[in-house]
Amino acid sequence: MEENPSRISYLPTDGLTYDPSDSKYWNENELKKEIERTFEICHGCRMCFKYCDSFPKLFNFLDKQYDGDVKKIKPQETQEIMDECFQCKLCEVQCPYSVRDGHEFKLDFPKLVHRHKAIHSIDKPRSLRDKILGNPDKSAGMARASFGVANVMNRVRAHRWFMEKLLGIHREKLLPDFSFSTFEKWATKKGLIRNKNKAETVLFQTCYVQHNEPQIGKDTIEVLERNEVDCACVKGLKCCGMPAWEQGDLKTLRTNAKHNLDILMPFVEQGSRVLAINPTCAMMMRREYPELLEGEDRERAKKLSEATNDPSEYLWNIRNEERFSTAMHNLQTEAISYHAPCHLRAQGIGFKGRDLIKKITGSKMKTVMECCGHDGTYAMKVESFDASKRIGQKSFDGMKTEETEVWVTDCPLAALQFKQHAGVKPKHPMSILAEAYRSVDTENKLYNYTN
Repeated sequence: MEENPSRISYLPTDGLTYDPSDSKYWNENELKKEIERTFEICHGCRMCFKYCDSFPKLFNFLDKQYDGDVKKIKPQETQEIMDECFQCKLCEVQCPYSVRDGHEFKLDFPKLVHRHKAIHSIDKPRSLRDKILGNPDKSAGMARASFGVANVMNRVRAHRWFMEKLLGIHREKLLPDFSFSTFEKWATKKGLIRNKNKAETVLFQTCYVQHNEPQIGKDTIEVLERNEVDCACVKGLKCCGMPAWEQGDLKTLRTNAKHNLDILMPFVEQGSRVLAINPTCAMMMRREYPELLEGEDRERAKKLSEATNDPSEYLWNIRNEERFSTAMHNLQTEAISYHAPCHLRAQGIGFKGRDLIKKITGSKMKTVMECCGHDGTYAMKVESFDASKRIGQKSFDGMKTEETEVWVTDCPLAALQFKQHAGVKPKHPMSILAEAYRSVDTENKLYNYTN
């Protein structure tokens, strides 16, 4: 029986690779074969129709225009499909044909999107918006130099209209305030910066905590100290690189990753665990760095990956040790709604922040698994602001109950999304735990890092 030449095999093509160091990665013809294969499998499965607009757009093209023939999809239409992906990773988490599950099809749609964007960003001028959103450290530095004016102007309607027209940042998007002082400056003032490389743990505070909400970092240090976890703070860490990488900017990602490796690896080589507060940053160091870097940096990244934890995850791992403290006051409410961030789910480590709060405080916890729709910079952009709200609506509705008074999420950007579209800003698990410890330890100022 002759093989049908029009049939697309579900098995990986010779163009399958997600390693940018592989020359095939940058070959458009090799990429095209993998895109057609992936589209064909997704067309037959359709499990992921609910996660983002990439899949509904793909299925509409196939159902309404091309009678199921993926080879008829035009390059511009493929571009539209890829542009709708905001890297939540939930399709990969749920995919029955993934590398994660050891399936022979080896599908990874988010990595396919990254590959497509990386190829099509070569020699392409970056917009001013992409430059600003792709470099949070530089943007924060410029905002801080305004001595608070940037925060005020971000609430002025005329200025926001101007930002929308000039940059394409939606005029209604609630933007995070920039802190007058960084987490790093606070840590220096408190004598927490370590020059020696020997420490039980070292904090990767993330660019968001560094520039926008240092209190989350302070709360994290307070909780770690309360549980006798030795934690070093360091100077000079940069953004993990995800904002740049979601635009296909591999160069910036690698530059930032190498810089962070140079700072963190001396600690890792001495046996330290790296605690990344934001789930996105932890995911980048755990899953992306080892695959996207090259040469010596890749080998270093593998070691960093093995040493990386979420702070709640680390505390959960020591919960049966004598130093683990349960000397907490019960929270004022017994009912808490907990949102599980997508990038925490992508790491496959469970929801240890939720579990810690439940274990120690005895609170009733409702868990919401739906994506909030913020997803990096996706919710900020004119073309995707409305979609982000629509995608997140199930999570907004899911968090609301008559009994719940406190909302919790590990992702600070998700907290902004909930504040804007649901009227409540969730707290970080570390902040909840710090408050609970603080309520019965008011006389011990060692653990009071509210200033």
